Amino acid sequence: MFGQRAPVYNQDTTSSATRTDTALIDTPQAISIVTRDQIDDLGLQSMADVVRYVPGVGYAQGEGNRDALVFRGNASTADYFTNGLRDDTQYYRDLYNIERVEILRGPNAMVFGRGGLGGVLNRVTRQAGWGIDNELHIEAGSHEHFRATIDYNLELSPTAALRIVGLYQDSGSYRDGVTYERFGVNPTATFALGAATTVEIGYEHFEDQRIADRGVPANPGGTRANPASPLDGYQSTFFGDPARSPTDTVVDAFNLLVEHQFENGLLVRNRTRFADYDKFYQNVFPGAVNAARTTVSITAYNNDTQRQNLLSQTDFIYETTFGGLAHTLMAGFELGRQDTENLRMTGYFPGGGTSVTVPLTNPTINLPITFAPSATDASNSGTADVAALYIQDQIQLTDQIQVLLGLRYDSFDVDFLNRRTGARLETSDGLWSPRLGLVFKPQENLAFYASYSRSYLPRSGEQLNSLTAATVSLEPEQYDNYEIGAKWNVTPILGLTAALYQLDRTNVVVPDPANPGQSMLVDGQRSRGLELSATGRINDQWTVIAAYAWQEAEITANQSATILAGNRLANTPEHSFSVWTRFDFTPSLGAGVGVIREGERFAAADNTQVMDAYTRVDGALFYTINDRIDVQLNIENLLDEDYFASAHNNNNTTPGAPRSFRLGLTTRF
Repeated sequence: MFGQRAPVYNQDTTSSATRTDTALIDTPQAISIVTRDQIDDLGLQSMADVVRYVPGVGYAQGEGNRDALVFRGNASTADYFTNGLRDDTQYYRDLYNIERVEILRGPNAMVFGRGGLGGVLNRVTRQAGWGIDNELHIEAGSHEHFRATIDYNLELSPTAALRIVGLYQDSGSYRDGVTYERFGVNPTATFALGAATTVEIGYEHFEDQRIADRGVPANPGGTRANPASPLDGYQSTFFGDPARSPTDTVVDAFNLLVEHQFENGLLVRNRTRFADYDKFYQNVFPGAVNAARTTVSITAYNNDTQRQNLLSQTDFIYETTFGGLAHTLMAGFELGRQDTENLRMTGYFPGGGTSVTVPLTNPTINLPITFAPSATDASNSGTADVAALYIQDQIQLTDQIQVLLGLRYDSFDVDFLNRRTGARLETSDGLWSPRLGLVFKPQENLAFYASYSRSYLPRSGEQLNSLTAATVSLEPEQYDNYEIGAKWNVTPILGLTAALYQLDRTNVVVPDPANPGQSMLVDGQRSRGLELSATGRINDQWTVIAAYAWQEAEITANQSATILAGNRLANTPEHSFSVWTRFDFTPSLGAGVGVIREGERFAAADNTQVMDAYTRVDGALFYTINDRIDVQLNIENLLDEDYFASAHNNNNTTPGAPRSFRLGLTTRF
């Protein structure tokens, strides 16, 4: 065996895409799975890190307080799941307790319900079990970075096991005044109640405190014909007030899995999750730079959100033969309630104004700011109730042809109270989400597929807080995905994939040109693309991940005076490429190198500010001291490339990190 772990970057099966244990090669959909070995080797610590080697998925800034991935051109702060159940509050997730991350591209409503418009990200957590090593990992690095995780396992008996995974992180940043502190603990217990019944119980307490950093503004004067770039030379400068830009997230989540296999072959599985989220963020951040490039405006607001999710999902899975054909039948139901409270307040500067103009040479401020509600600030309360039924059949038509048929119906009801106006709005949607797939396997390790899927975004929005009297009666947004692809398992440990897709967004609300006081629906967006990937081991010493995406993602109908037909979608490069490879020279010494290439990206859909293309090189060294102790060095941006990583809008763009390193030690006991 070479290297410290003989790393495994590829996985053969997943249950997330179909709710059944299905080989990836038999699943008619583009799926990338980031394994624990990949997380460890690359030193991944965020969702943005996770998707760097996933084709067709990028990331936006998220205002410096939340995950904001971009799936096939569609930015999302809500399409995140934990063990298949919705985890949709806006916050930064961690990987300390994660076994693998599954990124499913294209609409996924048949399996996951509303949303999942361009794709979803599902984190699969570590669970208690048997034969698992205990592990302690400590790392330190640039910008006062410190992080420690522990994974402790206890086998109580052949039928009962406990596991506790913990995290503490305290780090600075290349950005002035920005800090990060995280704490997490996730105990789980697994019980084998006889040969046919398994029960898994888990609880997670997670805290994330950081400074909300919204980056730098753009150069003035950008137009659609001649877009501007972000201000250069301010890579470490905080525009605004870091001391008054705190973000505080607390998550408490309980998870339960009960699974029973009946003697007749019927499998019944229930997953239940209760999660309580408490999220507050405040930001003092930049607006526009004046035409003379001498001053910049600074504004401020804060937002407080509490959400409680209670979700339960029950599946019935049965493999049988009838009509001379093999069937894997899956049917089930999902029940859920989401209660959300949201309060936003505007920052008022000395003199009572909602903004202040400061010199561009000194944009970091320290002024008294009063936060109070304005007439337009959100203050709302809402309850969303979900009741869903779904059925799916995976049919083996011949030795070479498989068909997947699925249909889901969601009853989605929202009761929304605007506390500012006293207005109460109610909406009820009945959402039919079909899924069709065909797989042709000319040989066992090669598959070609075609698929169609549909998903919806109700008018309450992905965060359940955007209902208005003008939109409450309008049809939900609709997303339709057409996809063909191929999957080739070159060897049992190396796989290649290709996907060609078209994703259409319809029922987009725009002002009616003939009656500006009214709204109308248009077919407003289309993404087309090609995604290629290679994942696995070439031999015992050489491991590789590679991804390429071509994306033509654009607005197809005028949506405002600046968001016009033909504009490209934000944070979506036309071309992107990434490759990571690790080579183990001896049983104790290995090295890795990664290259990430992103084409130019627009900061917003008006296409007046552009982030230039960049190439970033990362590196790593791995050294095994003995069977129990490994040392690892990760270097980000090895060549110290100057670039901009992501944007929230035209005046909030995040500079990429300069060259930095992390040195880690892992001991197993």
